[in-house]
Amino acid sequence: MECMRCGTCCVAPDISALGKPPGVRCSNLLNDGSCSIYNERPAVCRGYRPDEICLKVAAPTLDRRVAKYLELFGL
Repeated sequence: MECMRCGTCCVAPDISALGKPPGVRCSNLLNDGSCSIYNERPAVCRGYRPDEICLKVAAPTLDRRVAKYLELFGL
């Protein structure tokens, strides 16, 4: 599965290596869904791979995708 560049993985989960809590937009997420520090991103970010969760949280807006992700994981 190819990354949809929807930004959900840069908002919904926590990224402790960047001090980012769950549900807060990563300061490195650009408006086009790409990462401004892609080549230097933390290992946790490098480990994200598109999977069935991406399909489960699919929605027309980033806010709705994040809400569905947080709901899915009880956050």
